[in-house]
Amino acid sequence: MTETSTRPAPKAAVNLTPRAEQRVADLMAKAPDDAIGVKLSTPRRGCSGLAYSVDYVTEEAKFDEKIETPGGVFYIDGASVLYLVGSMMDWVEDDFSAGFVFDNPNAKGACGCGESFMV
Repeated sequence: MTETSTRPAPKAAVNLTPRAEQRVADLMAKAPDDAIGVKLSTPRRGCSGLAYSVDYVTEEAKFDEKIETPGGVFYIDGASVLYLVGSMMDWVEDDFSAGFVFDNPNAKGACGCGESFMV
């Protein structure tokens, strides 16, 4: 007789708030025809070293993490996962700006303008 695993499924590296999930849905509703989802990556830029970048993705990369949301697929760049584990992604709008906001427990600091972070 074989044992079945009772281990819970692994959690996603990044958790999305309902507002972030809705924004993914809004983006996918007006996405280019070849887009298969939205992808979060952390390219090197800014005065602190890394920045958050959210873009449409047209093909799935081998090591990307794939998160199914009600409005579409959200990918996390495989090379960025280690910088993002345990993060919360939200969508915030106010009178003057709108954008994704990240609560990243791995960030050890950020630049003064908030455009980049370091781990």
